[in-house]
Amino acid sequence: FLVVLGTSIFAGFLVAVLYITILYPTIFSPLKDIPTPDRSFLSGTTLSSPSIRSLIGKARYWVKTVPNDGLIRIYLKGVRERLLVTSPQALGEILVTKASHFAKPPFVRQRLHYVTGNGLLLAEGDEHKEQRRSLMPAFAFRHIKDLYPVFWLKAKELSKGIQDHVNSNQLNGSNNVIEVRKWSRRATLDIIGLAGMEYDFDSLRDPHNPISLQYEKMIQNPSLFEVIIGLCLSAFMPARDASVILRLPTKRVREMRKASLYIRQLCQTIIEQKQAKIKSSTSHVDIDIISVALRSNTFSSENLVDQMMTFLAAGHGTTSIALQWAIYALCKNNVIQERLRREIRENLPSISDNNCTILADDIDSLPYLHAFCNEVLRYWPPVPSTVREALHDTTVAGCPIPKGTIFTLAPAATNHDTELWGPDADIFKPERWMREDCVNSGGVKSNYGFLTFIHGPRSCPGDRFAKAELACMVATLVGRFRVELEDPRKEEVFDGDGIAGVAPSDGVRAKFEVIDGW
Repeated sequence: FLVVLGTSIFAGFLVAVLYITILYPTIFSPLKDIPTPDRSFLSGTTLSSPSIRSLIGKARYWVKTVPNDGLIRIYLKGVRERLLVTSPQALGEILVTKASHFAKPPFVRQRLHYVTGNGLLLAEGDEHKEQRRSLMPAFAFRHIKDLYPVFWLKAKELSKGIQDHVNSNQLNGSNNVIEVRKWSRRATLDIIGLAGMEYDFDSLRDPHNPISLQYEKMIQNPSLFEVIIGLCLSAFMPARDASVILRLPTKRVREMRKASLYIRQLCQTIIEQKQAKIKSSTSHVDIDIISVALRSNTFSSENLVDQMMTFLAAGHGTTSIALQWAIYALCKNNVIQERLRREIRENLPSISDNNCTILADDIDSLPYLHAFCNEVLRYWPPVPSTVREALHDTTVAGCPIPKGTIFTLAPAATNHDTELWGPDADIFKPERWMREDCVNSGGVKSNYGFLTFIHGPRSCPGDRFAKAELACMVATLVGRFRVELEDPRKEEVFDGDGIAGVAPSDGVRAKFEVIDGW
């Protein structure tokens, strides 16, 4: 009996492998006519270069090597089939002309809701349209330009904090190496708190600030046990069911839930304070994001908390990642660093001058700073990939698409596409943003070629906010410090799936040397 049972199980396994690896992709898949790279059951779609392990690296490789008409069929581990979107036409359909046909799939929503709540980022359909319409006034340029003094204030505080840390280390006989990640997270958290909801978390002055610690718990990496469980599930379950990992009784999941509850309760307290202030004020009108949301009368108290969680998480996480990549770029390019420092010192007052106020025009009129920040966002998009699911049968790039099909949109691949950016797409080159008629485009052939903030009704509403705060932080740091990597030979690469953002793996460990004269 045992022999028969064992033989039956083994035969069933072989049949399953045969179906998954050969029969489904070549015969039964409704997407079988869409081009695909080679694949294996264990690792999904494979490469001729095994050194490229991340999905982002693979996506860039496939875009260059797999002939296609806008879509490439790829496989994750097991039978998880997806379509990688490669052409401006296909991107335009998914993001703009047929945007209502697509949504974030459940497994993404479940992964993000602990951190972001169920605010604008996760809302869909008419609910999303109404929320976005009510919140857009807070992101209008006339409002953002009034926030530059806040950005500059916190950027100066960031530079002063790093300088004090370096001086303290030198007195103690330590080196002047800084982990940029720790400082960038605290700076951007303070900025979104002050500019977004008129609340100073003061995490730059207090590294043990409770909210900073809670966010650290929410973004910690999964344990080996969770990774193993995830690999097992991914081979035999649809991607949308893999979120069962978030229901496991592990220490990380418990800490994530507690941290999410703490931040939700803090947001509720801040909102109640804002409501009381608005009721008591008869003349002064606050223009922060939450005040705009309150005055719109669109949101319930519970949904206001969700919106605030969204702005806190999305508003500080992605810009923190961008600043880390910016410092890495400066460390790798001394010529760029010196040129940028020269422009900043010649046109902006010293950060030691407490009597000078920086306005939007002061920052926006610096062409090389503008070009450098745009190139950082192109070359290293903080969220290098995202996904969409077809809500019903439709077509994309002329191909019939059945309901439930998952699409991967990869800014980190599209932003490096030589068909859109030219032969130097893989070179970090701020000058591309300074050529005539290219100041705002970088010379890309289609606006869909710059995918960092997505496009259409689901585009990031805070793109101007993010660019402005990034420019201010870069300006104060480059103006005050010379930076170089602790290990100049280190090469950072994208690592991770990109849905929640991908930062340098070590947080950028860099030496900060104070340069006098500014």
